[in-house]
Amino acid sequence: MVTIAKHATTDLVAIAWLKGLVGDIVATTVPRTDAVKETGFVTVHTSGGGTNLYVPMRMPVVLVDCWAASADSVKPPWNKATALAEAIVAGCFDHAGTPRLLTLPAGYPNARVLSAYTVQEPRRPVVPGGGEASADLGSWARIVLALQLHWIEVGS
Repeated sequence: MVTIAKHATTDLVAIAWLKGLVGDIVATTVPRTDAVKETGFVTVHTSGGGTNLYVPMRMPVVLVDCWAASADSVKPPWNKATALAEAIVAGCFDHAGTPRLLTLPAGYPNARVLSAYTVQEPRRPVVPGGGEASADLGSWARIVLALQLHWIEVGS
């Protein structure tokens, strides 16, 4: 039987990098817990990008959704979701903290983010066929942005 080695993935790298900016409120899906209403939450998924032809470096575009909900109002807390997005934008300008070594979950090699920058400004998404996305999400506020990450896998 062949054992397949685990490798770092863009989602794991993006989650670890973002946790360094906003704390332990980042994953690929929003958890179903009321704690999210207090802190907000950030979800990520890889949208595009590629690899370097000569160097084992990845250059993905990662879509980031910043979510916030109000515990006691039906009005979406736009400022809370926007604050999460702007913390991420500010993290892209932390040149002293870049490159940054990231520890990935057990069993995966570490990764180093060489650079991170926005390729899409934070904005409220629009749902095709009618209005802002918040109309379908009730009291949830959602701010989206896109990041370009340059990262490499490193030995543990």
